Amino acid sequence: MQALTIRIGTRGSPLALAQTQEVRTRLQAAHGPGAPAIEVRVIKTSGDRIQDRPLSEAGGKGLFTKEIEEALLAGEIDLAVHSMKDMPTVLPAGLTVACLLPREDVRDAFISHKARSLAELPAGATVGTSSLRRQAQVKRMRPDITIVPLRGNVETRLRKLEEGVADATLLAVAGLRRLGLADRITSIVPTREILPAVAQGAIGIEIRAADFATAQLLAPLNHQPTAIAVAAERAFLAKLDGSCRTPIAGLAELAQDGRRLAFRGMILTPDGRQCHETSREGRPEEAILMGEDAAAELLAKAGPDFFGASG
Repeated sequence: MQALTIRIGTRGSPLALAQTQEVRTRLQAAHGPGAPAIEVRVIKTSGDRIQDRPLSEAGGKGLFTKEIEEALLAGEIDLAVHSMKDMPTVLPAGLTVACLLPREDVRDAFISHKARSLAELPAGATVGTSSLRRQAQVKRMRPDITIVPLRGNVETRLRKLEEGVADATLLAVAGLRRLGLADRITSIVPTREILPAVAQGAIGIEIRAADFATAQLLAPLNHQPTAIAVAAERAFLAKLDGSCRTPIAGLAELAQDGRRLAFRGMILTPDGRQCHETSREGRPEEAILMGEDAAAELLAKAGPDFFGASG
């Protein structure tokens, strides 16, 4: 393969840069001496600029991708590295997710100096999070707990916890591991207790749909089991028309032999008082249909006013 320069667009947070470095490392491993030179371009997004209020109030999903996607469409970069949980379900015309890297741990981490788990927090304790999904599931488990807003990148949220802003917080295990901060985890929350965000732990690489050369370059990096699971989860989210303004959780898991796919989905009101959940099992090639069917069931269960009431 001829040497060339690939321009990667990314957010500037330590986690985003760590994810970009993972893409760089995998490209070099896949193509050896013929690997392209890589130029990293940091792009500040609306989600990075807005720090004074929850993103759910500022416009929801897309705030961490909009400016990067504009640079991609303008030809200023060749590919974009994203946390898939930040990606809107409908991409701008002309863009596509070309590949997904092997998924990290999907679970949430409980972090606290005052308790070993959510269940062990004292009555009336505070949990810091700006995720409506986490808020709703925490309130469902522990209605006595007070939620306090906690924005910022992973390091900022950990610092705020040290400063006593809250008694505990929840962060994605994947992000902590990618940043080398797994030692900060007090305990890992089982998915039966708190279901993850759709596509949590998955890194996606977005390109221009007509850029076949870059697609070919990225093809060896695609991890098909991750792609199958994320397809089911994103189909679920899309059918629900979900954004970060609505507490939605979903997880698809492929059996080790690759023959069966299990899916669990959940929608809640932000106070956790109302919750509807469902599960599916089927063949991997049915991933998208499974996600859509699960969403249709929850929409029917919840009724037309559920999402309006939960906003």
